[in-house]
Amino acid sequence: MADLRNNFVGIKSPNPFWLASAPPTDKAYNVERAFKAGWGGVVWKTLGEEGPPVVNVNGPRYGAIWGADRRLLGLNNIELITDRDLFTNLREMKQVKMNWPDRALIASIMVPCVEDAWKAILPLVEETNADGIELNFGCPHGMSERGMGSAVGQVPEYIEMVVRWCKQYTRMPVITKLTPNITDIRKPARAAKAGGTDAVSLINTINSIVSVDLDNFAPNPTIGGKGSHGGYCGPAVKPIALNMVAEIARDHETNGLPISGIGGITTWRDAAEFLALGAGNVQVCTAAMTYGFKIVQEMISGLSDWMDEKGHRNLDDIIGRAVPNVSDWQYLNLNYIAKAKIDQDACIKCGRCYIACEDTSHQAITNMVDGIRHFEVIDEECVGCNLCVSVCPVENCITMEALPAGALDKRTGKTVDPNYANWTTHPNNPMARQAAE
Repeated sequence: MADLRNNFVGIKSPNPFWLASAPPTDKAYNVERAFKAGWGGVVWKTLGEEGPPVVNVNGPRYGAIWGADRRLLGLNNIELITDRDLFTNLREMKQVKMNWPDRALIASIMVPCVEDAWKAILPLVEETNADGIELNFGCPHGMSERGMGSAVGQVPEYIEMVVRWCKQYTRMPVITKLTPNITDIRKPARAAKAGGTDAVSLINTINSIVSVDLDNFAPNPTIGGKGSHGGYCGPAVKPIALNMVAEIARDHETNGLPISGIGGITTWRDAAEFLALGAGNVQVCTAAMTYGFKIVQEMISGLSDWMDEKGHRNLDDIIGRAVPNVSDWQYLNLNYIAKAKIDQDACIKCGRCYIACEDTSHQAITNMVDGIRHFEVIDEECVGCNLCVSVCPVENCITMEALPAGALDKRTGKTVDPNYANWTTHPNNPMARQAAE
């Protein structure tokens, strides 16, 4: 059986599945139940400084995006950090860690961007025996207007400064949580590394308005006729998160920096994809809020079964395996040629492939042959874009098949060149022409 034990910057847990800092980790009652269900660790809901807690709205806090089957694709969240007293949280954290010494317990922290504020809270967190801290530089609403959260995470200089303070004033491993609300995720990651962070976690929520109530013309969720931007999360953000994780994993300045992957993880397969792109473990929130804590059991069994099937002994066999295969567009092989092929036995003759190709792509699929409804790829027109595969409702009915070297590409009338070639040397590239001249 595959070994799922996780060692992330010295923080050990029985599996790589942690609950992210969010409503599910706001109190001991939740965290204890999560550990009983099988979660390997939790990041406690973000703590604020000593004094009056923040005040959350007393009404709707979530907006939602659903698929056609009412399956939840994304949540917009306007809730703030914990609204419970700091010392109540600290007492509960200490007790939970005492009860569950084999599980990872991380304290998420957000205080003003002032050295004394960080210096004051870090010893209090240490007393709980937490395994590490996560610096919340990602929250895009409510707290950012107060100069915290993403207001810090969008300024690399601030990130580096605060990380340095934390490394100076605590013995605990420091994980820096990054905001996706930035043009180039590599810059804050580099800043965190320069400050001495032990790891980064990403992505936090994406600044968003998910919908508008067309009866009262206010964003959802609506509070007394008004709405606000909030943080978007859930399955819909996974592609953005995967890309940002990969950007950090393959950047020459941050390659090797431990990453805790977050963003839309719902299944074991999602988790495996994050691990393959360089994440050392994963954090989950929306899936637990949608399906409950026991969803981790499916994640654990699914990941373990897949690893056994593929011969992967432990997590190190997976982590980062896909990173060398992530490339910039200009280095993709322009001599690779593929064509779509429709399995006529599996085809249900719905016509989606034809409509998509005819109206919006390359007019490379028939809809009638000899007066009979029939869908077949026209190789002379097919550019191999795979739009038809994406819209087909029958899995594996349409596949992409690479042409072997020396085969004739009927669209161009040329044989497939076996040699690798990319845009950097292509004759149509003006930069390549200039270099040749």
